[in-house]
Amino acid sequence: MAPNSVPNISLNDGNTIPQLGFGVFQIEPKDTAQAVGRALEIGYRHIDTAEMYGNEAEVGQAVRSSGLDRSEVFVTSKLNNAFHRPDDARKAFESTLAELKFDYLDLFLIHWPLPTRYDGDFVSTWRVLEELQRDGRVRSIGVSNFQVPHLERLAAEAEVTPAVNQIEVHPYLGNEEVRAYGRAHNILTEAWSPIAQGKVLDDPTLVDIADEVGRTPAQVVLRWHVQRGDIIFPKSTTPGRIEENFRIFDFELDDATMDRINGLNQGEAGRQGPNPDTFDYIPD
Repeated sequence: MAPNSVPNISLNDGNTIPQLGFGVFQIEPKDTAQAVGRALEIGYRHIDTAEMYGNEAEVGQAVRSSGLDRSEVFVTSKLNNAFHRPDDARKAFESTLAELKFDYLDLFLIHWPLPTRYDGDFVSTWRVLEELQRDGRVRSIGVSNFQVPHLERLAAEAEVTPAVNQIEVHPYLGNEEVRAYGRAHNILTEAWSPIAQGKVLDDPTLVDIADEVGRTPAQVVLRWHVQRGDIIFPKSTTPGRIEENFRIFDFELDDATMDRINGLNQGEAGRQGPNPDTFDYIPD
């Protein structure tokens, strides 16, 4: 499939982002360059990494080795939880650019709001991202794992509306309140853990739908995300699955099928990762 098979979605700052990307969470650094390189060969043009993943350098290496111009690949990274203080955040961003060996980032996110840390102050951290965007060293800025009250506080105290909010979303956790706030305020939703770390793939409803449409359960779930407007970046180190996850733009799910998948939502009971209201992990 050609790279332009993936839709580009407009952000609220005038930039665009490919709706499908490749994620590198939990991919070992030694495996990252090869996996990202394969994804770029297949046609992915959006790579999602983070300082806390420990593989930024390998992502940069893969992009440079791909033969693609830097401007052709949309790269996201995220601020380490240990560096929310403004001066620390500035230094952390410089470190991210140095690891990637890039002059700029396409998107930089606050990885977690950490409302029980730093005296609950994520606004001053956000203002550093606003500085970085004004300086041109990052094209777009956003947040990750922000709940509605966190977003409301930014709206009241900051100047720039986040371009995206990267949150846990999959058929077992629709995260509809946060997604609805995003729609109302022109903040796009990026769905991490789009297949619930594989837990939804054996779901009988999804298996039945996959049989009906002649696709794999993973492709069905990823297509469900796309039709809802989510930005997704599934990850794998298996070449066949990297390609399988890319092949989701040549079929559609009808409204009844979308409703069947929506019906799998378990609310908070379906959450697989930490709750952003209480998550307070800071790396050593």
